[in-house]
Amino acid sequence: MQSQEVKGYKSLMKKHEVKKPLFKSFSAAFLFGGGLCAAAQFIFNLFVRYGGWQHDQAAGIVLVIVIAVTTLVTALGYYDNLGQIAGAGLAVPISGFANSMVCAAIDDRSEGIVQGVATGSFKLAGAVIVFGCVSAFIVGIIYWLGGLLGFL
Repeated sequence: MQSQEVKGYKSLMKKHEVKKPLFKSFSAAFLFGGGLCAAAQFIFNLFVRYGGWQHDQAAGIVLVIVIAVTTLVTALGYYDNLGQIAGAGLAVPISGFANSMVCAAIDDRSEGIVQGVATGSFKLAGAVIVFGCVSAFIVGIIYWLGGLLGFL
């Protein structure tokens, strides 16, 4: 059972809630996210077709380019403004992760390079790295056991 105060608060919040235009938000996310991925694919195709690079080499350098551009746009202060327009479209995993790391580093820059920037950027990355390594270890054990028992 909810108390009368909670019901009153919920009705007050509902009255002042900002309605977001869903179609506009979805469209912007689709266009920006698709545009980012299309640009990355275009660069990839240039490296493979005209640069003579192998697919794995081109993929690696395209990831580095996306990370570098995201880092630059975040450091210059434009990523948040673009994020307000693009919504989830800029949350393509590699660019969203790069933005998160740069923001954490910028927030802690007043404490110096080592104690601020270096440790601040790994507040988020540390958890991702730990859980990524643990997950890889578990999958490796499962794969090994599957091979040992003749399933794989």
